[in-house]
Amino acid sequence: MRYLPLTDADRNAMLATIGAERIDDLYVDVPEAARLDTPVALPRHQGEMEVERALAAMAAKNLHGAREPFFLGCGAYRHHIPATVDHLIQRGEFLTSYTPYQPEITQGTLQMLFEFQTMVAMLAGMEIANASMYDGASGTAEAVLMANRVTRRHRAILSGGLHPHYRETVETYARYSGFDIAAEPPAPGGVEDLSGLIDDRTSCVVVQNPDVFGHVRDLAPLAEACHAAGALLVVVVTEVVSLGLLRPPGEMGADIVACEGQSLGNPLGFGGPYVGLFATRAKYVRQMPGRLAGETADSEGRRGWVLTLSTREQHIRREKATSNICTNSGLCALAFTIHLALLGEAGFTRLARLNHEAAIAAADRLGAIEGVDVVNQTFFNEFTLKLARPAAEVVEGLAARGVLGGVPFSRFHPEAPDLANLLIVAVTETNTAEGVAAFAAALEEVLA
Repeated sequence: MRYLPLTDADRNAMLATIGAERIDDLYVDVPEAARLDTPVALPRHQGEMEVERALAAMAAKNLHGAREPFFLGCGAYRHHIPATVDHLIQRGEFLTSYTPYQPEITQGTLQMLFEFQTMVAMLAGMEIANASMYDGASGTAEAVLMANRVTRRHRAILSGGLHPHYRETVETYARYSGFDIAAEPPAPGGVEDLSGLIDDRTSCVVVQNPDVFGHVRDLAPLAEACHAAGALLVVVVTEVVSLGLLRPPGEMGADIVACEGQSLGNPLGFGGPYVGLFATRAKYVRQMPGRLAGETADSEGRRGWVLTLSTREQHIRREKATSNICTNSGLCALAFTIHLALLGEAGFTRLARLNHEAAIAAADRLGAIEGVDVVNQTFFNEFTLKLARPAAEVVEGLAARGVLGGVPFSRFHPEAPDLANLLIVAVTETNTAEGVAAFAAALEEVLA
């Protein structure tokens, strides 16, 4: 067999060597209820063309996000990616390269990471950025761990506007790292008093901007309250394109910024891979997780790059490590860097403005429908609708009419009936006026 080269005699010899009578003995630790007693109901074998046809037929049952009106967001966004991005990241020296364990001979990778860090620091309005993190959610959890180390406190306050997946990730870290979480309930109205919760045990306050419901806030007063109590402000950004128009977190007093960089250079996938952006103040650099690529000069005065700081478990003693981040999502970071370099500062600002203008037009059109209220007073390219019916039912009705019409908040909190009618809608530069009109017509039909 092409993919199963072992004979029965080979398998029996291997089982005898480890003292097992049969292959099933290798799975005794798997609960019997979780084991199948018959093979999966799939064809035993098919030719390549037959497999392609079968899988294509399965895929055709889905609505295609690139062909149908698409308004999903809530942490993962559809943007146009220039063809240049994919062309360049498929160059062999980038595509097959891994992490720079011998940094002095990977000058191209280190230069890319240096440029990436520079861009991230500029976007966040911070002094320094690392290279890089898995994604925004784990980056947020690492930010809390870092705040605990800096303040030597062990209690984090999480905003009710923080994406529920990010919150769950922080809670998972807390469960196994031994720090406390004070998580506020969801705040669809965008108003909450986090400063009143800060005490002398608080290491940080974690707030998202724009938040999961799309609200945009001025975080400067909260930053002042944190600093007055000796705590840090962690700002999370799930839609990095928003930083083309909004005031950077660093200018509002953030101490640590954790972002999801998927929106630039990285297409929507089935959950990834994505890339986490992480920036902080220079004075906290030795508590920053991950790695830092720096600029230097060689013995002949030529410009070069080095790993200036490596605080990962793979590089130093475990008890000295700041994290166990095992990869820097290098290819995704490269795609992010190329896309942003192609846009430039003016192009990035224009992209953000296109997103905002398209979202305003969509919110005005959808908010005029009977049974629909726009919850937000402020937003960037994502806003929340309060519908006359449960949003999950409405989304199914929209899908039946060929429209991917947003994310029902009940997906995250099915136990909360008061949140069941909330629908989070994202609009980017990829959405057309015709697509918004189709969404509005379908929504009117479903709510009628």
